[in-house]
Amino acid sequence: MPRLTIDDLKRMRDAAAPTIALRTGTARAKVTVHMGTCGIAAGAREVMAAILREIEVQQITDVIVTTSGCAGWCSREPMATVEVRGQSPVKYINLTPEKMAMVVRQHVLGGEIVKESALAAGCETTG
Repeated sequence: MPRLTIDDLKRMRDAAAPTIALRTGTARAKVTVHMGTCGIAAGAREVMAAILREIEVQQITDVIVTTSGCAGWCSREPMATVEVRGQSPVKYINLTPEKMAMVVRQHVLGGEIVKESALAAGCETTG
């Protein structure tokens, strides 16, 4: 395997910049894909790829995409939580890449909860 040059590293950095930008900074929305072992086994990687693909296609620049571990509902994986600024978070369950793309278009961009895929809305607090 040939050695990487500084120019190779710069090209790799520039290619990754849009994806990295989605994970940092302030944004109007945040999407968290739950990627514990159960989520990954159920297809969370494909759901994450669908989000990133939809964000690229729609040229969305103000949404943070991140991951977390298990959300505690293993039988409902893959799951994602959508937090739109000024609204209660919504946890989506039994996601597929197609359902996740719909959530991005309908909820993240359009402000409408995708009720057929939503488990619950609201914060999870103890007091």
